[in-house]
Amino acid sequence: QVQLVESGGGLVQAGGSLRLSCAASGRTFGNFAMGWFRQVPGKEREFVAAISWSGLSTYYADSVKGRFTISRDGAKNTVYLQMNSLKPEDTAVYYCNADTSTSASRAGRADYWGQGTQVTVSS
Repeated sequence: QVQLVESGGGLVQAGGSLRLSCAASGRTFGNFAMGWFRQVPGKEREFVAAISWSGLSTYYADSVKGRFTISRDGAKNTVYLQMNSLKPEDTAVYYCNADTSTSASRAGRADYWGQGTQVTVSS
């Protein structure tokens, strides 16, 4: 089992920045690809970013490319999502996931998910 706990969400003005964290525990962090998804009420959960287990490969949705950066710290068993130039349309609950397969993480078919953290961007 892997437990994932997100933090760092909050209220920010458009153009501002936030950094989300996802702390993992329970199994060897380095074996897992990690991803971030987001969801707004009434819509499906959508892919935001993912990072391979090695950290060498990263993937982004077109809507966040150039503004968001995903990274991981093996010593802290944590994955981060640095979000810059935030827009009101980035408002959502953000979830992190973990899977031994990078493709599964990116596709939203990951085995493990956190509980989510709310990000609200005001205009």
